[in-house]
Amino acid sequence: QVQPVESGGGSVEAGGSLTLSCAGTGNNYRDYCTGWFRQAPGKEREGVASISPDGRETIYADSVKGRFVVSRDNGKATVYLQMNSLKPEDTAMYYCATLCYQSCDYCYSRQVYNYRGQGTQVTVSS
Repeated sequence: QVQPVESGGGSVEAGGSLTLSCAGTGNNYRDYCTGWFRQAPGKEREGVASISPDGRETIYADSVKGRFVVSRDNGKATVYLQMNSLKPEDTAMYYCATLCYQSCDYCYSRQVYNYRGQGTQVTVSS
């Protein structure tokens, strides 16, 4: 079993930065594609970013390109989401998800991971 746990959320002013962490359990966490998603009240869950097991391939939503960076440290079994130049529209509950037996592109676009964390809240004030 691989159960991700998010941390690092909080409240910031527009233009600020936060770094979210997604810590995985289980020996094989480093072998899986991992994605970040967010959901704001009254809105559908949307993909934010994805990273391949070796960290070489990443995917970003158009809304965060150039502002967010996804990375991973497999030695620490942790995936990070560095969020810069935050905007009020970035306010949402952020989730990470992992373990998918398809390509990372497929996993991210279809949101078909097997495990998802409980989420961490990000609030950006104007």
